[in-house]
Amino acid sequence: MPAVSTPATKKGDFFVDYEEKVFEDVKAKPGEKALVTFHTVAFEGSIGLVNILQAKRLMRKGFETSILLYGPGVTLGIQRGFPTIGDEAFPGAQNFAKQLEAFMSEGGKVYCCRFALQMLYGHGEHSLVPGIRPINPLDVLDLILLHRNDNAFMIHTWTV
Repeated sequence: MPAVSTPATKKGDFFVDYEEKVFEDVKAKPGEKALVTFHTVAFEGSIGLVNILQAKRLMRKGFETSILLYGPGVTLGIQRGFPTIGDEAFPGAQNFAKQLEAFMSEGGKVYCCRFALQMLYGHGEHSLVPGIRPINPLDVLDLILLHRNDNAFMIHTWTV
């Protein structure tokens, strides 16, 4: 068997070039909006967390940014914890709540479909992370259409 001739990696080493940026850093023009919609289950993949981070990045680029949690996406906005609400039973267990709270603290808006919250997942509005605005299921499409009318940038993610 051939011998490995490269030095072993250690904490702090890089595998890729983090310094090179290929594209210009795009910023929002005054008044531009963005909407990120989530139809994904909490803890069933990384897209929920990735999309919250994308929404934060859009906001920091100057977009008036909103998040819509609907269908299974409402599970990202539910308060969690074990043994009590807010406790982190394992590292990362509060990622969704913490990221949504940070997003809202920076001025982002988060909306949650009441139908999915109650009918699909058996939760009431008191279950939501404080600051999330519950909306009528008929408002889901209208929120998207209002953003379309404003020529907003939109990211829509569905997972099943």
